[in-house]
Amino acid sequence: MPLESGLLEILACPACHAPLTERDTELICTDTSCGLAYPVRDGIPVLLVDEARRPA
Repeated sequence: MPLESGLLEILACPACHAPLTERDTELICTDTSCGLAYPVRDGIPVLLVDEARRPA
């Protein structure tokens, strides 16, 4: 389920404060040096660095 566009505009990566983009069931940091992927569970973004997936 896609997030509301207004919500995505105000969210930022907790680690580096870069904007996030939505891909499948994750929010991806747009900063290439960070690149963390945060899960979205039941339509709720989990913006915890400990829960984020590191880039491959």
